Amino acid sequence: MASSGKPEIVERDVKAKVDDKEDKGGFIEKVKDFIHDIGEKIEEAIGFGKPTADVTEIHIPSINLEKADIVVDVLIKNPNPVPIPLVDINYLIESDGRKLVSGLIPDAGTIHAHGEETVKIPISLIYDDIKSTYDEIKPGSIIPYRIKVDLIVDVPVFGRLTLPLEKTGEIPIPYKPDIDLEKIHFERFSWDETVAVLHLKLENKNDFDMGLNALDYEIWLSEVSIGAVELQKSTKIDKNGISCIEIPISFRPKDFGSALWDMIRGKGTGYSMKGHINVDTPFGAMKLPISKEGGTTRLKKNKEDGGEDDDDDDNED
Repeated sequence: MASSGKPEIVERDVKAKVDDKEDKGGFIEKVKDFIHDIGEKIEEAIGFGKPTADVTEIHIPSINLEKADIVVDVLIKNPNPVPIPLVDINYLIESDGRKLVSGLIPDAGTIHAHGEETVKIPISLIYDDIKSTYDEIKPGSIIPYRIKVDLIVDVPVFGRLTLPLEKTGEIPIPYKPDIDLEKIHFERFSWDETVAVLHLKLENKNDFDMGLNALDYEIWLSEVSIGAVELQKSTKIDKNGISCIEIPISFRPKDFGSALWDMIRGKGTGYSMKGHINVDTPFGAMKLPISKEGGTTRLKKNKEDGGEDDDDDDNED
């Protein structure tokens, strides 16, 4: 008889424990629901809400052979009756899954109550770092990119929130153009001053068009400077294309010494050039270096000066 009563005692004990757990579980859920309801009531009464953010624009204010400076404009709207701090900004730029640059901007400011702010995120892409890390990224190419931004804000009632943002686009890896002096064409020849036209060939080695609008460089013939050269008119250089431009210049042949006789006899004359060009591109304005060392060209005179006026290729590089 005693043994028959044991199962009843065990069953009542287990049942009591189960009932106790269910009561506790139900109580906790009721407390959670109560807190949630109170939070919603406070939110409705005071007007708290989650902020929103959007990438409105991406600028490239500066780009050259060394780096590209990028500015990401993010519009943040705060619907709350109190200012909210922008705790951190995490950013990442990648291309086809390859990380190009990442960083953290702490204590990025405050968004005014019931207001909106455009936060500017400055990012620099250093091309040497990219090319040394990824061999397949070649100078002159255009690569796709994806910018990921996480805004961390601190909002009453909600606590810390992360607002993730993404934006895609393209950015170039610029390559400097090649320049050659094909020939120098005399317009007027005299010992004291000669007026000539430089026939320059510019080769664009980039996968994007360039609008050439300024030239600023110096040219040397037989190691004697004939002065600075400036562009008289703008021209377009197609992507991976070649453009020929003509630039008038004046110099004094008697300054060239013995090299002058080689010029008169039509022999090749050594030259070098160094300077910059200013170009417009689909990605913004660029100032690119140009240089040529150890080139060889010929001087041509007009027929009236005893030369042959033709358009033959006189480049002897």
